[in-house]
Amino acid sequence: MINKKIILRILGILLYLEGLLLLLCSGFGFYYGEDDRTAFIISAAVSAFVGGVFSFCGRNSDKRFNRRDGYIIVSVSWIIFSLIGMLPYLLSGSIPSVTDAFFETMSGFTTTGASILDNVETLPHGLLFWRSMTQWIGGLGIVFFTIAVLPAFGAGGVQLFAAEATGPKHDKVHPRIDVTAKWIWSIYLGLTVAESLLLAYAGMGWFDSVCHSLTTTATGGYSTRQASIAAYQSPQIEYIILLFMFLSGINFTLLFFTFFKARFKKLADDTEFRWYVTIVASFTLIIASVLIFTRNAPIEESFRQALFQVVSIQTTTGFATTDYMLWPPFLWFLILLLMYFGACSGSTSGSIKCIRIAMLMKVAHNELQRILHPNAVIPLRISGNVITPKIKITLLAFFVIYIVTIFLGWGIFLAMGIDFMEAYSLVVSSVSNIGPALGHYGPAYTWASLPDAAKWLGAFLMLAGRLELFSVLLLFTPGFWKKR
Repeated sequence: MINKKIILRILGILLYLEGLLLLLCSGFGFYYGEDDRTAFIISAAVSAFVGGVFSFCGRNSDKRFNRRDGYIIVSVSWIIFSLIGMLPYLLSGSIPSVTDAFFETMSGFTTTGASILDNVETLPHGLLFWRSMTQWIGGLGIVFFTIAVLPAFGAGGVQLFAAEATGPKHDKVHPRIDVTAKWIWSIYLGLTVAESLLLAYAGMGWFDSVCHSLTTTATGGYSTRQASIAAYQSPQIEYIILLFMFLSGINFTLLFFTFFKARFKKLADDTEFRWYVTIVASFTLIIASVLIFTRNAPIEESFRQALFQVVSIQTTTGFATTDYMLWPPFLWFLILLLMYFGACSGSTSGSIKCIRIAMLMKVAHNELQRILHPNAVIPLRISGNVITPKIKITLLAFFVIYIVTIFLGWGIFLAMGIDFMEAYSLVVSSVSNIGPALGHYGPAYTWASLPDAAKWLGAFLMLAGRLELFSVLLLFTPGFWKKR
């Protein structure tokens, strides 16, 4: 049976937290003397009021809840956060359309990075910081962030962690989930601070440095410049952001063991990390070679552009230093293929993830071996560990649902009159939380020209992709709501 009181109580706590974040952003309005401060204060008051109503309705609840409660809390919290989070855009008049404001906010929280803004540099500082903050909070997860800062969930935090975490298996660095959350968020915060300092040292202003660091470690891709990272025309800045995009694409549990425990061998022996590095190196080599032989640009520039875009797309960050639609069409195919891979599970990246790609390839290899040797027992091993049949079934189910979702979304986009190639790239970008797509929705353009219905569908696909499909799609199954 669904525990409504604990669900409302936890949603109330989450809304109090969002109210505090909105108040924080209002400080930029006071500091810079801009008009958006009023919008943030009103939005914070609305968040606190709704949170108070939820908390009152959930008073005297116990702390026990099951997996169904966890899935409801996680899915609903992302929707409510986006509904409240869009208010500063609406109240300030920066984005007067409800559809556009919700799309921009959902794209932020899901770290997709697709935008409807045609001139982001006209936004006041508070809204620019809020865009970046939505991605930073959504990077590791709204609920996961709250588990780290508030000891309000008890043992039920495990259910919430399982519902929001990415990847086929969820590693913990400590038996207590709140301790695990604190350690992982420490890594996350450390990367953000380190990148901010390095970007400021490289010549980027402090405000831009902090905003870009928030969206880099979240692998989100929102920028304070319309031209993204290309606006700075600085190889040094590009290499710094490239490094932190790559680090943010690694499983944060592995980063914990590497940075805090100095267990470098664990990183080197990890199957998923090796796939991650191999994919980055292979695609960079191919793309850089094509660019070198088809353009007159220097070798270093071609290599840097290739490496930056490969890491940006694979980690699903979406930053751009060049318009890859100006590259040869063969490279568009490689970019689209990269959108499927993603980086490592347990990171802030989206898409399928390298661990699933590795497992699928090994399943295919094992099946070929069984054809040759019907009586052989060939276990599926990843990083030396045998993968259970349950995980294999979940893997195949995820892959089927992922592909079906893409094809259904593709068909609906086509029915809305969107171009064949662009519709396909839009749905892949949305479900994989990439941001830029192909054609008129590539890195040099925004998604503003999409019909409103396409924006709502895109927002839904972003949420489903960020929560890895199951958490959202389960809510649409009749059996989920049965009282048993």
